[in-house]
Amino acid sequence: MVRKETTTSMRLPPQHQGLEVKIPSFFRCPISLDVMRSPVSLCTGVTYDRASIQRWLDSGNTTCPATMLPLPSTDLVPNLTLRSLIAHWSNSAASCSPVAGSATFFAGPSPAALVRKVASSGADPSPALRELAAYLSDDDVDEFEKNALVGAGSAAETVASVLRRKGEQISIEGMEAAVRVLAAIISLDGIDEANKKRVATGLAVDAAASAASLARVLCGGSSLEARIEAARLVEFLLANAAAETKAAVAQSSELVAELIRLVGPVDEKGSLDKKAMDTGMSCLATITRSRRAARDEMVRLGAVPAAVRALHATTEPSSSAKVLRILESAVGCAEGRAALCKDAEVTVTAVLDKMMKSGRDGAEAAVAVLWAVCYKYKDRRASDAAAASEGGLTRLLLLLQSGCSPAARQMALELLKIYRVNAKSCLAGYDSKTTHIMPF
Repeated sequence: MVRKETTTSMRLPPQHQGLEVKIPSFFRCPISLDVMRSPVSLCTGVTYDRASIQRWLDSGNTTCPATMLPLPSTDLVPNLTLRSLIAHWSNSAASCSPVAGSATFFAGPSPAALVRKVASSGADPSPALRELAAYLSDDDVDEFEKNALVGAGSAAETVASVLRRKGEQISIEGMEAAVRVLAAIISLDGIDEANKKRVATGLAVDAAASAASLARVLCGGSSLEARIEAARLVEFLLANAAAETKAAVAQSSELVAELIRLVGPVDEKGSLDKKAMDTGMSCLATITRSRRAARDEMVRLGAVPAAVRALHATTEPSSSAKVLRILESAVGCAEGRAALCKDAEVTVTAVLDKMMKSGRDGAEAAVAVLWAVCYKYKDRRASDAAAASEGGLTRLLLLLQSGCSPAARQMALELLKIYRVNAKSCLAGYDSKTTHIMPF
């Protein structure tokens, strides 16, 4: 079957509006009818431009625009074959056109020249970094060119080296600009995973210096978004680094303190920002797994109150599980248990409430937290709060029936002992609404 080609006037500058370019119909997005810049496919098999289909989904639509079939999944899978064909066609068309490269035109110095300016030790890299960030964020720039710049152009390593410079050699503005470039690289779909990992490799050359710079941006960033981007780089570094690098990052008290602050209220009204909270908690959860010794320092810096705030605010099971893992680590020391039990009625109730709403990992972390404070260390405040919590016993019984690990099962059985046994009903604390009908 031969696909038809349509002749149309593309969105060219006014002086070239008379030129017509033949565009294969399957290069067009079914929604915008423009040539796709980032083609992605839905589970129905139809391919759209990412920006167009994302707007469709963000508007609350749950069907495929072309087929109107319901979508069991809204995952967007990059169509790399079609993207390659479009890029090849675009380059071929550009070589024969007086407006060659108009679709990927970027004003200003070439990206390679900008990278060289960043690498120059004698000049302020901030202007070049801001232009690089604009280049990477420009939807009109071909993603293959961006990928080539990060890979063969060594942009990732060069920009990462800016964050390894000594504090007096680089301003906070320069650090923030570097963070913006690196955050763009790890978030772009068109960048290969191997090239994204160049960011982590560049930061890991001197993990302690990189952590210090990221902490400075977290502390003095010009906006909340800049601080979140810095935290995302911390998370990316921790996820793609060797054990010694993770340990070096976890040893930065300044960085840990700023991650905890990121979780907290973002304004005078005490509001929490979901992206900031999720990113901060994800970093802290990774740090607790990578370096056990970081636990005491995190507790001292206020990780427990921050985690409890996040536990109340989050509704995502995966986010709740991360918070509960942080609390599980925290109650391993006396200071952590004291912080959790200081307001036991609130904290213990929150842990119980999330027990069956955080997936298996979160449920087992919740049991471990309660077992530590209520059973192993027998904190009276925690035990009373758990026993008085509405639905607490029911949740433990449900956990026992859920196929949890042997360790979690044993802890749950031992926790049942804090509920008083009543001779009449055997389990007075069992607050299920089930009605039992006796045969006589």
